[in-house]
Parts: sequence; structure tokens; C-alpha cells
Amino acid sequence: MARRLSWALALVVIAVSVALMGLLSGGDSAEQSPVAVPPGAESARADALRAEFPGGDRAPVILVISRDDGAALTPADIDAADLSRQRMLAAADAGDAGPPVQVSDDRRAAVATVPLQADLSGFALSDTVTELRTAASEELPGDLRAEVTGGPAFGADIADSFSGANVTLLIVTATVVALLLIITYRSPVLWLVPLLVIGFADRVAAVVGAAVAEAMGMTPDGSTSGITSVLVFGAGTNYALLLISRYREELGRNDAHQDALQTAVRRAGPAILASNATVVLALLTLVFAESPSTRSLGVQAASGLVVAAVFVLLVLPPLLGLFGRRLFWPFIPQVGARALTDSGVWHRVASAVARRPARVAAVSIGALALLCTGLLSTPIGLSQTEQFRVQAESVSGYDTLAAHFPSGLTDPAVVIAPTDRAPDVQRAIDGTPGVVSVRPAGTAPGAGLSQWSVVLDAEPASDEAFDTIEALRDSVQQVDADAVVGGSDAKARDAAAAAGRDRAVVIPAILTVVLLVLYVLLRSALAPLVLVAVTVLSALAALGLGGWASVHVFGFPALDNTAPLFAFLFLVALGVDYTIFLVTRAREETPEHGTRDGIVRAVSATGVVITSAGIVLAAVFCVLGVLPLIVLTQVGIIVGLGILLDTFVVRTVIIPALFTLIGPRIWWPALQGGGDKSDEGRHVGRHRAGAASG
Repeated sequence: MARRLSWALALVVIAVSVALMGLLSGGDSAEQSPVAVPPGAESARADALRAEFPGGDRAPVILVISRDDGAALTPADIDAADLSRQRMLAAADAGDAGPPVQVSDDRRAAVATVPLQADLSGFALSDTVTELRTAASEELPGDLRAEVTGGPAFGADIADSFSGANVTLLIVTATVVALLLIITYRSPVLWLVPLLVIGFADRVAAVVGAAVAEAMGMTPDGSTSGITSVLVFGAGTNYALLLISRYREELGRNDAHQDALQTAVRRAGPAILASNATVVLALLTLVFAESPSTRSLGVQAASGLVVAAVFVLLVLPPLLGLFGRRLFWPFIPQVGARALTDSGVWHRVASAVARRPARVAAVSIGALALLCTGLLSTPIGLSQTEQFRVQAESVSGYDTLAAHFPSGLTDPAVVIAPTDRAPDVQRAIDGTPGVVSVRPAGTAPGAGLSQWSVVLDAEPASDEAFDTIEALRDSVQQVDADAVVGGSDAKARDAAAAAGRDRAVVIPAILTVVLLVLYVLLRSALAPLVLVAVTVLSALAALGLGGWASVHVFGFPALDNTAPLFAFLFLVALGVDYTIFLVTRAREETPEHGTRDGIVRAVSATGVVITSAGIVLAAVFCVLGVLPLIVLTQVGIIVGLGILLDTFVVRTVIIPALFTLIGPRIWWPALQGGGDKSDEGRHVGRHRAGAASG
């Protein structure tokens, strides 16, 4: 009866999933560019107001012409540059808009702007910019180089970085998981079952997650889709490893494999559900973020992980039961085999830790604290030109531009204010430190607004540029509170401010959620506090080590603004996965064996699965490095290192040491007293027995 019910539930899940994949398109989230600026930010309001101006629905791409040999441009070269500009204007269907070609003072570069539709995004923007680049380069003399840069070109190159990203991530992730499952199970067939289940779950999660995010008015994009896929594969594999590990253990105690499977699901299921609930709730705290892409990731990834848990708990068990013991061939578990709780490498490690808990805890915690100091020397914030791990034309074009033209000339800040205060606003702009020049850029009579183009004397998205933007906002808003400052530097400043605010709000929310889940699960006053404190220390150590490695080993200029938040979220939420796997088993063993032996037996039983799951998850996150965006590579580095720290230091060394040191008080009031089965009870019992015999 139980077997038929299990198959019925699995078939229902599969049928519903197929129907949802048919009904829901999942949108075109992979084709969208990430959006870091909140819609209420001042730069976003400036973009909205610009639509009121003639040509305000256009954004300029910048054509830069230079010689391959670095020599000065000849008159023929300048004529060729103008022809290139005209071809781009024709490709953009922009008529003869925009100023003519400008030549730098050193005559080594020429620049022209071509207006492009401002609402283009994702692959549509990428295709348009590709057409413009082709138009710019065709018929250009062989000794000239054309590069297209500017805001739309940067957006196109970011969208291009996600071209085929889902397929690449899926193939590489599935390959990594398959190899590690083969190594873990040493079976030519067993690995196929969880991999197929999780792979199908990932495809369902991609559609469901994007549809849920879009239904809530959010903007899923290529980066959120990629991270969601990695999370589903990583967490789903973790759940499968835990379930199959417990199934293998129960096969050593039961003659009937169906009984063993039911026991495994009953014992491992609560830990999987608790782990899944923790990660899902932690991800949902991202809805409190301001950055649109960050908020979308929370909803999309949370939906995906619910799908992963459903597939592992309802679809995987009947498939395991279908093949029975022979699925583990050639290492088929036999009834009466020695239990992992009493033998193996992790039993010896846990026993060694329990013999010297104070020394082990002091050394391990001290090492993690030392790694945290890496945060002190890690800069945060990448400029627009520092987003790519590989060469992008928008970056090389900007570098050529910056080498021959004054900073800010081709990408000025924008000030918009009421026309009736125009003279005062212009004086305020002129008097702002860091402003090189200002010129009127048109009016919108219907809206009563005027616009100014302001050149700053600072590198784009630098601290100096941010300081000038803030000073400019203060100056013009003292004249009129409705004045706004926009442009690329203003957007970068608003994105950095949103990321800082999100870290301040979301990180405490994540910790609160994790703490509450642990209190509900363990019903202990002290254990959740200890576990969360150790998890936070481990996450900070990973951020310190990963941030230091990103800058000093991999040569990245700084951590991206969003990398610390994403990394901390994944480290805490996924790290608690392993904590729950370990501690729920310790709680199961403690009433019979006492706190010390209970945690030793828990490490012995879960050591293999936690190690395997940790290596799989770390490898899966490193797969993010196949994408050319630095931020995803950095998240992969930090989370990969952090999961390995969790796996080999926190779960197998620090937590057992602390539980042994604290003793039965760690479980109060859930496991009160424990009778003569607790450590203290057994110690007192032995003492009394010795006194009686004396």
C-alpha cells in the first residue's frame, strides 16, 4: 500500500510538472540584463524624466576610431570615421542625429555618438549593438580600429555574457555532479538516478521560479537564472546524498529494501524539510532588498528550492525502491554490516576531537578569526569597466576613449530641474567642486523642465566621481528640492548605496530566520545560538579568505557590491544545511548514548554524506566561474571556499568540540536530565556503582 502511494505521488508530481512547463513559458528571463538600481533611486527618476525631453527616449552609443599603430589620424582616416558614423546611424535608423566626428587634441582618436532606443534590454540590445559594430567596421581601412562603447554597449556585453549561459551552466554543473556522485557511490548506475531527478527538477524550477517572480512584478534576469540553477543542483544533490546515505545505512539493518527505504525517508525527511525551509526562508529575506535583481533572485531561487525538495522527497524514493539493493552494485549493502556510527575515518576524527575539545575548539576558532582579517584589506565596488573577467569591446573602447579625451566628456552627468529656476540651478552646478563644464541640453516645455549636461573631472564610478555626484545633488537641491541628478556615475552611486543598504537590512534578517528555524527544530535554549555564532564566524572567514584571494590571487580590482550579500546568504543558509544534518542526528543519538557519544556517533554517521555534499556543492558553485562576469566568479570563489571550511572545519571539528565542552546543557530544555543515559547520568552511575562495590 505504501509503495503504491509513493508511486502515485511521484507520478502526480511529474504530471503536474510537465503541465506547468507546458503552460508557463517562464518568460525570457535569461535574455534580460541585471538591474541594480532601485526604481525609486534618483538616477532612475532622472531617466524617467528624460523621456519628457526631445530625444529623451534615446541613449547614445559611442564610436571610437583609432589607428592600430597608435599614430595620428590622417584626414582620410577622419573621413573614414565619419563614413563609419553614417553607417551606424543608418543601422540604428536614427537619421542624421548627433554631432559630427570629434578629434582628440593629440589627433590619435576620433569619437562620434549614435542615438539608440533607450528601452532596449538583454539579447535585443545585444543584437542591435552587434549590428552597429558590424556597420562601424565594414569598409573601414585595415589600419583603423573601430570600437563601440557607452552605456548601451556595456549593457549589450553584459547580456552577451549570458548568451547560452543556461545551457553552459547546465552541462558543466551536471558533469561536475555526475563525476562527484560516481566517486562518492563507486557505482556505475546509482549516480544516474539522483542526477536525472535533480536535472528534471532544475528544468521545472527554472520555469516555475521565473513565472513566480514575474507574477510578483519582479525582473528575473540572466544572473538570477544562473544562480538559481546552481542552487537547485547543489541543494538538490545535498538532499539526495542525505537520503541515499540513510537508505544505505538502513539496508544494513533490514532484510526488505522497501522497509529500509521507508525508514530512511521517515528519518531523513524531517532534516531535509528543515534544511529546505531554512534556505527558502533565508532566500525570501531578499524581498526586503532594494536592488531589483536581488529581490528577484530571492523569489526565483526560493521557488526553485521548493521544487528541488519536492522531487527528492516524492520522486526519488520510488525510483530507488524500484531497483532495490542492486542499485548499489558492486558495493551492495549487506544486513549486519558494521554501522558507520561505530567505525570509519570520521568516527576516529570525532573521537579525537572529543578527547581534547578545548584545545581543538580554541585552535579552530582562532584560525577562522584570523581568516576574517582578510576583509579589512578587501576593497568593495567595481566600476562599469571592471565588470568583465574577459576582454569586452565596451571596456577596450572606453579605455581608448579615456586615453585621448578628458574624463566624463562623452558620458556626462545629467541634471534636470524646473525651468523657472534654471539660472540659479546653472550657477549651483558651476559652483560645485569637481565639475569641469556644464552646458544646457534642452527643455521640455510641456513638463516645465530644463536639462543640463555636466562633465565631471573624475574617473567613472570612482570614489571621486561619487563624491562629486553627491556634492552636485546637494548643490542643485538647495536651489530646488525637485531637481535630480542622473547619468552613469549617478546610477553607479545609487547601485552602491542600494547594495550597502541591502547588506545592512538583509543580513540581520537572514540570521533571524536561521535562528528561529533552529529554535523550532531543536527546542533548545543554547544550541541555536552556538550554531548560528559558529556559522557567522565561518561565513566571515570565507568572505575574508575569498575576498583576499579575489584581489591578491585572481587579480580582480575589488569585490563587486553585491558579492558580499550573496556570498553571506548562501554560506549561512547552505551551511545550516550541514548543521541540521549533523545536529538532528546528534539529537537522535543523545537520549541513548549521551551528549559526548551522541555527537561522536552523529559525526561518524553523517561525516561521509556531509563531506560528499560539501565537495559537490563547492564544485557546483565554482561552476559560476564559467561565466565572464567577475561578480559571479567572486561569489563562486567565496562560497566554494566557505563550504569547504564548513565541511572540514565547522561541522566535523568545531561543533563536536563545543557540544562536548558544553555537555548536556546544550540540549536544555528539550532533552532534560536524560537519566542514566546522559553523560552526567552515566558518570554518576559509575561513581555510585564504584562506591557500592567499595
